[in-house]
Amino acid sequence: MTDGERPPVSCYIRTLNEEARIGATVRAALTVAREVIVVDSGSSDGTVAAAESEGARVIEQVWLGGGHQKRVGEDACRHDWLLDLDADEIVSDELAREIRGLFADEEPDADVYRLALVNVDPAGRVWRKARAPRRAKLYDRRRIRMPAHGAWDQFRIPTGLRVRRLDGPLLHYAFDDIAHLSRKQGSAMVRRVRFLDRDRPSSTALRVYAGLPYFFFRNYVLRRRWREGTYGFMFSVTTAYNHWLRYAMLHERRLKNREPGQGDE
Repeated sequence: MTDGERPPVSCYIRTLNEEARIGATVRAALTVAREVIVVDSGSSDGTVAAAESEGARVIEQVWLGGGHQKRVGEDACRHDWLLDLDADEIVSDELAREIRGLFADEEPDADVYRLALVNVDPAGRVWRKARAPRRAKLYDRRRIRMPAHGAWDQFRIPTGLRVRRLDGPLLHYAFDDIAHLSRKQGSAMVRRVRFLDRDRPSSTALRVYAGLPYFFFRNYVLRRRWREGTYGFMFSVTTAYNHWLRYAMLHERRLKNREPGQGDE
């Protein structure tokens, strides 16, 4: 597919040791983007070579934190319309057709598009029954940018911007097995807590004591992952625990920094 057949979109992807998946991610992205920028934070496997072999341009950047790393990708892109992908997110054929259709005649009629992030489990099943979270992944950087922040890597959309939804799934190969999911989410939470301000709301204590069952209920019941069988249950348990872990680490940091003699909250 030539540049003339693809919309004026740049895609950027953050990577670290993603050799197994990055080739497929880049190939799919190039069905809707005229360029793919890979921001690699020091991979020790074949990630860089695999990305370059599929046509991506690789930028080596020591990890700066979630939002800062995305800013590096934004700044490297040639086009103003940006597609933000993780290395385990594959643009489906349905989504590709929708994105190309947005640019068929003129500029898109929105500033930000929310995409449906649909899990694909290790058995290869696409989770079409669960409620897919929506992420603001396709956007005009002339209107909004990713936050320059060490922890947060999603923007809050201000009032006044035009927001639309696309229905084609962005396929999320989130985990190779449950052990991989636990390691991946746990390390992400540890990194995020390091960048969060020390002065956190007092609700950390409440979330330590009551958060775990609530997070599981939200993941398993409200997001309908109970409809995705055993993997839906295991995914919900693991995700709930690691979400709880973030608040446990934040609260522990508060306890360690408290003056001697002060009680728990």
